[in-house]
Amino acid sequence: MEATADTGRILRDLMQAAHTATFEQLPGLIAGHAARAGFQNVAVFVVDIRETVLRQVTGRGLEAAEGGEQLTVDGTLPGRAFQRVDVLTESAPAGRRGQRWWVPVTDGIVRLGVLRADTADAGDDTVRDDLRDLASLVALLLLSKRSVSDSFARLVRTERMNVAAEMQWNLMAPSAFAGQDVTVGGLVEPAYSVGGDAFDYAVSGTTLHVSVFDAMGHDTTAGITANVAVAACRNARRQDASLADTSRAVEDLLMTHFGTSRYVTGILADLDLVTGELTWINRGHHLPLLVRDNRWTVELSCPPAGPMGTGLGLPIAVSRRQLQPGDRLLLYTDGVVEARDADGREFGRDRFVDFVVRHHFGHQSPHETLRRLMHAVIEHHAGRLADDATVLLVEWRAGHQDELTP
Repeated sequence: MEATADTGRILRDLMQAAHTATFEQLPGLIAGHAARAGFQNVAVFVVDIRETVLRQVTGRGLEAAEGGEQLTVDGTLPGRAFQRVDVLTESAPAGRRGQRWWVPVTDGIVRLGVLRADTADAGDDTVRDDLRDLASLVALLLLSKRSVSDSFARLVRTERMNVAAEMQWNLMAPSAFAGQDVTVGGLVEPAYSVGGDAFDYAVSGTTLHVSVFDAMGHDTTAGITANVAVAACRNARRQDASLADTSRAVEDLLMTHFGTSRYVTGILADLDLVTGELTWINRGHHLPLLVRDNRWTVELSCPPAGPMGTGLGLPIAVSRRQLQPGDRLLLYTDGVVEARDADGREFGRDRFVDFVVRHHFGHQSPHETLRRLMHAVIEHHAGRLADDATVLLVEWRAGHQDELTP
C-alpha cells in the first residue's frame, strides 16, 4: 500500500469525531477516516448473541443493517477470522485489484465482530498493524454506543427475546475476559428465552470472584430472582463480605422479597491470582469441575448448605484447593448435562467434559470452545433447550500471561 497520512493522527481524528456520533453514524465515520489511510470498502460486521452470523452495520433501518451483508460464522473466511481472532486475507472481489482483509474486532478477548477493508496491493506488516489498531478503536466505539442504542440491540438478535432474557443480558458480565494471568469465558442458553440462570465474575486486586446461579422456575419471576441474587452478591462482596456472608446476604434479600417461595442454587468462589488458591462454597448446586493437563477431571467436593432463599439454616462449609498453572475450572447448571436427545439420552457430564478437553486441546480459545459447546448442547436437544444451560470456564495460567491469547 502506498504511503498515506499518519495513521495515528487519523485514528485520533476518528475518536474525536465519534464522541457525539450515534451508532447509526459510525459506519460512515469509520469508512471515511479509514479511506484517508488508504483503506477502501471498509465495513463493520457485528456478531449476533449466539455467535452464528456476522451482520454488516450500515446505519440504515431499525436494525442499522438495511442493505448490508450477512455472513455465517461457520464456513466462511470472515467467520474463521472471528473464530481464530486472526487477520485473514483474500484476493479483492472480481474486477478489482489488490487484497481484501478481514480483521477481528475485539475488546480485550470479547469478540464483537470483524472489520472488512480493501487495499490496492498485498500490503505488509505495517498495513496489518494499522488495521488491527483501527479494529481496536472500532471495538471501543461500538461499546460506547451499545448501551444507548436500540438499533444495536436489534442488530445482534435473530429471534424475539422475552422479558426475562432482556433483564439477564443487561445484568451479566461480558462473555469473556483476560488479565492477571487468568481467562474467563461464560455463556447462557437459550439466549432469547433464558429464565433463571446467571453467571458473574469480577477482579478485585489479585482476586477473581466467580459465581453461577440457577433460580427456581423458567419464567419472568425466575429472571427477577436471578437478578436479585446477582445484585445482592455484588453488593455484599463490594463491601468485602466473605463468601459465606455473601451467600447469606443473597438469601436474606430473597426471603425478604419472596419468603421461601423462590430460591436460587449457586456456587460462589474466589481465586487468588498470585498463589492459585481456590476457595468456594456450595449452595445446593452442581459441584465445580477441575480439568488438569487435559488428562483427568475431578469434581471439587463441598458440603451443600442448601439453596439460597429456603431458610434451612444449614452450616456453610468453605472448601479450598490449590490450582496448578493451566488448570481449568468449570462451573455449570443442570441444563448443560441434562439436555436430552430424541431418544431421551442426556448430554451428560462425561460428554460435557470431553468436549471441553478435546476442543481446547485442539488449540481453540476458551470462549470459542464454549461457543461450540453450546451449539453442540442445543443440537443434542433438537435445536431448543427445555431448561437454561450456563457454563463458566476459568483458566489460571500463573506467570504465563503471554499464553493468554484471545
